[in-house]
Amino acid sequence: MINLYSAQIESLSIHRVGNKSKAEGLFVSNDPYPLTDEITPLIKEFFFKPFREKEENYYKFAHEQDLEFHTLYNIVTKIFETPGATHLLSEEITKHLYDQSEHPHIKAGELYIAHIENVSIDNQKVDAIGIFKSELKQDFLQFKENGSNLEMMLEQGINLNKLDKGALILNYKQEEGYKVLSVDSNRYDTKYWLENFLSVQMFEDDNFYTKKYLKFCQDFAKDVVLPAEDKKEEVLFMNRAVNHFAKNDSFNESAFVNEVIDNPDLIPEFRHYKTEQAPKYSIEDLTDFPISNQAVSSQRKKIKNLIQLDTNIQIKMDFINPESAEKFVEKGWDEEKQMYYYLIYFNKEQN
Repeated sequence: MINLYSAQIESLSIHRVGNKSKAEGLFVSNDPYPLTDEITPLIKEFFFKPFREKEENYYKFAHEQDLEFHTLYNIVTKIFETPGATHLLSEEITKHLYDQSEHPHIKAGELYIAHIENVSIDNQKVDAIGIFKSELKQDFLQFKENGSNLEMMLEQGINLNKLDKGALILNYKQEEGYKVLSVDSNRYDTKYWLENFLSVQMFEDDNFYTKKYLKFCQDFAKDVVLPAEDKKEEVLFMNRAVNHFAKNDSFNESAFVNEVIDNPDLIPEFRHYKTEQAPKYSIEDLTDFPISNQAVSSQRKKIKNLIQLDTNIQIKMDFINPESAEKFVEKGWDEEKQMYYYLIYFNKEQN
């Protein structure tokens, strides 16, 4: 888990990158930008806020042959080894981005490259390289006094509440390609940023495995448990699955299957579903791994715990106490009305 609370920007370089296919060129600043007490907190919030709000999905630099041929990996490694060379090496990063800016949809913009210290990840303090790009300009009004009148001027600038693109490259897990976080507010050119410029792939750690396995379970519940049983059992299966992950530090597939799958007939179905679908989730050989509590909490929020009825009634299950649904909710069939029903037991209504 990353924590940017104590992070400090030690140096900042600002350049401008145009669209190469439109011959817009690039502008490289001679010197680093001199940060002041006034601008520093504003620029930190501009850079870091999207990463605090976004779910942590880590990437790593990857190359089909070897990382020694990865352009950005080599540049940031030099910066981590010699932080004093950040500005000089930021020019190489800018030129690398410019070389990838050939699609006509790619917008020109300012590129900010920062060397950052005191970033906390997995309870370790590391430095980081921040690469941020602002593209979309917004209109705003400026006012000035002119004699006895107040004049209004229309200008354009950057909205400090919205970063268009950003990447945090953490000086962590270097041998595996570093841990990299990315944000992109403009989805139309994600390939250009993630694939062409950063050249990354998902970082397969406990966070990745936990999320992928829970997503696999969610689809198994929808594709197999629901057709075989009913919506209540689909929800209860996911209740048990999430709670199994929440109460364990490590995952073992045999223990999971024995605890979570109530219906023995569904166990071979689970095995078959995994054999068929595992490549989709990158869990082909995954049977044991450490569990990420953060990933469990994140995935829990995405899992629906509602039974939505066609009579405009919803029944909400409790993920914390799934046994309540098993004890106090019964499903039946009313011959007279020719309708299904849920019978719910309780002692008193709560406010």
